Amino acid sequence: MAADAKSVLESGADLLHVDVMDGHFVPNLTFGPDMVRGLRRALPLAFLDVHLMVTDPEMFIEAFAEAGADHLTFHVEVVPPERIGAVAEKIRSFGITAGLCINPPTPIEKILPHVGLVDLLLVMSVNPGFGGQKFMPEVLAKTEALADAAAPDQRVEMDGGVKLDNVQRVIDAGCDVIVAGSAVFGLPLKDRAAAIKALRGSGSVK
Repeated sequence: MAADAKSVLESGADLLHVDVMDGHFVPNLTFGPDMVRGLRRALPLAFLDVHLMVTDPEMFIEAFAEAGADHLTFHVEVVPPERIGAVAEKIRSFGITAGLCINPPTPIEKILPHVGLVDLLLVMSVNPGFGGQKFMPEVLAKTEALADAAAPDQRVEMDGGVKLDNVQRVIDAGCDVIVAGSAVFGLPLKDRAAAIKALRGSGSVK
């Protein structure tokens, strides 16, 4: 894992996006804090962008922060509206940044009131749970709304099915952080740098 992650950073990627799934909020089970700890040990300078696709994100904040995460994103679907600000502040209390994510079926109105409480807004362009899914273009309108609502110092990120044939639409909708899984890791090592460069499109994205 360290070797594969190192290859994409050396190929021009700005960060590593770590999808954490609990088998409850999403129907899959993936990395825990030990994976983040191992990546931090192997890649001390890497920015680790940890995406908590879990039912109770607050329970895991300390463990992932202490393991070496630089950023934690949690889902608007699982935290009561009155607790979102508190969860974001708890994340920041560990000296890292906080993000808020929205799934494709969730109405934009559920996240808009909380835009100012976090550092990053993540739009899922697939239903979370498994890699390699097809991009859902209907989320682009949601992305545009969040990009319009975001402050200049906030990031707008997209995750799910982003590839060369749709990335420019994603950038044009207002995203400045692109998560690419199979579009990069699915390629031979020698082809990854060109793919990362192409995924930046004609805009300025991470």
